Amino acid sequence: MAASIGVSSQAFSSGGSIPARYTCNGADVSPPLSWTGVPGGAHSLALTVIDPDAPGKPFVHWVIFNLPPASSDLSEGAAPPGGSVQGRNDFGSNGYRGPCPPPGSRHHYHFHVYALDIMTSLPEGSSNSSFQDAIKGHVLATGEIVGTFKR
Repeated sequence: MAASIGVSSQAFSSGGSIPARYTCNGADVSPPLSWTGVPGGAHSLALTVIDPDAPGKPFVHWVIFNLPPASSDLSEGAAPPGGSVQGRNDFGSNGYRGPCPPPGSRHHYHFHVYALDIMTSLPEGSSNSSFQDAIKGHVLATGEIVGTFKR
């Protein structure tokens, strides 16, 4: 069983509403995130943002991997640190795209941080499915914060 990483945001509390600034109703920039408890043996960190409430299948809002293992946060709208790689979201672009559920329904957004014992060799624009396949057996610790949003 993987160890636990503490994940938090200055913008919203766990289970709380994500401010419109970080959604398609606002500036659509990534919220500030921080984490603690990364194990010493980590070679890289990764982050995914997934909406499991989307119609059809879980919707990918962000995949970023090969973050430096010594990092402890990403500031609001931050450009990825050098060496990190962004995957393709389900909007069809690389990088962060915020919550944008159909009007009337509240969706949950899982910001999941992974500590890995590898640097992935995946290229920019890789899918979340390719990322998940690449990290099987390499997760040292995980943690998440879940925010909600309703339009």
